[in-house]
Amino acid sequence: MDDGTESTVRPGRVVATLALAGTVAALMQTLVTPLIAELPQLLNTSPSNAAWVVTVTLLVAGVCVPVSGRLGDLMGKRRMLLVCAVPLAVGSVVCALSSTVVPMIVGRGLQGMGMGMVPLGIALIRDVVPAERLSSAIALVSASMGIGGAIGLPVAAAVAEYADWRALFWGAAVLAVISGVLIRAVVPEVPVAARGQRFDLPGALGLAVGLVALLLGISKGADWGWSSRTTLGVLALAVLALAVWGRWELRTRDPLIDLRTTARPRVLLTNAASILVGVGMYAFMLIAPQLLQFPEETGFGLGQSMLAAGLWLAPGGVMMMIVSPLAGKLISARGPKPALVLGALIISLGYGLALPLMDSALGLMAVGIVTSSGVGLAYGAMPALIMSSVPLSETAAANGFNSLMRSLGTTIGAAVVGVVLAQMTVTVGGHTFASEDGFRTGLVIGCGAALLAAAVAALIPAPRSTEAAEPAEPEQAPARA
Repeated sequence: MDDGTESTVRPGRVVATLALAGTVAALMQTLVTPLIAELPQLLNTSPSNAAWVVTVTLLVAGVCVPVSGRLGDLMGKRRMLLVCAVPLAVGSVVCALSSTVVPMIVGRGLQGMGMGMVPLGIALIRDVVPAERLSSAIALVSASMGIGGAIGLPVAAAVAEYADWRALFWGAAVLAVISGVLIRAVVPEVPVAARGQRFDLPGALGLAVGLVALLLGISKGADWGWSSRTTLGVLALAVLALAVWGRWELRTRDPLIDLRTTARPRVLLTNAASILVGVGMYAFMLIAPQLLQFPEETGFGLGQSMLAAGLWLAPGGVMMMIVSPLAGKLISARGPKPALVLGALIISLGYGLALPLMDSALGLMAVGIVTSSGVGLAYGAMPALIMSSVPLSETAAANGFNSLMRSLGTTIGAAVVGVVLAQMTVTVGGHTFASEDGFRTGLVIGCGAALLAAAVAALIPAPRSTEAAEPAEPEQAPARA
């Protein structure tokens, strides 16, 4: 970190601003969750068309997060943070003004373009925060992805239940503008890490085709049919496009993502664990709201309103916020690898507790607190591991790719658990619901994914002095796993 920068910047304000920006970006993911059932009526469209309101954000974010990370390395991270704030605000306004499905999909796509705020913020922290505070700062900003999603659900539910649904998007627009203003006022300019390198446009286009096809196949496979020509064709396109893209990235001088760096065991295993943590985290987020809201007549549903269900789960988001600085202290003292292993084990413990406690709202709240604590630890450790293993000129791009791996995990988790719940059903009063056995199976899947994440994380090798041009400060702690 530049000494001049350190003397003129207040790191606490920078970290708070970046954490707010990350939380606002993450809010966009759960913003429409309370409206999903009503979207066809609100937008005068079919349920299948309305589903694109959710899917398009995932697809656009999958493409834009790694691209915005690389542009941050090339053009400046602060500049790209400000760029990301624009589509967040504009997309929210477009959604607020929408009365039909097409402009709503456009607005949600614009919101997806702003999801790069979190990895950009994590990478920028490395440039401005003193070494002794770096781990805690990284943990807080990284956890903002989970915090925003967890807190956003009850807030969105309350607004949707007691006010006009458009207020959700007007509020999101205001928050995006506030984030942009604070970034401009508080976050300093930092030296461009990859000055002189060029942007890999063919690589960006190839990755876009491959990721859109992959995420589309995973997220829509259950609707289209996993053995249908459409699903198989889209997944085949993904494999082909990503293979061609990988060959290009290995041959070009300034790749969008340096696959040789990504293939290093330390980076590769961290990204693999990130996918599994994403699966483990999202399984509970998908199961718990349904258990809370299913009617009591099913014999296992708890009959809670949408708002009440969100409030029961909100303490998990608060706990993630509390755990983040503790995660930073653990990373500073012992390194990020033990924090990732411990976080994954705590997530699995939460699922273990869920099996006997799923019959009460209080029990599910306790489970949410435990699993969120594990997610907070794991999310704080992942970027610290990544940044200790890549050159300074690739930190934003590498963090963007790691964020993509987390999102890929949540997509896989949603698809797998969704298939289980769709196949294991029970009929009550003429209505079909996912069965209790289906929910228990989903919880076991989440537990297994978390345990596997812990096992993969345990295999992450110790850092080598030659592995990165400038290792991140968290790995300079004397004690190593």
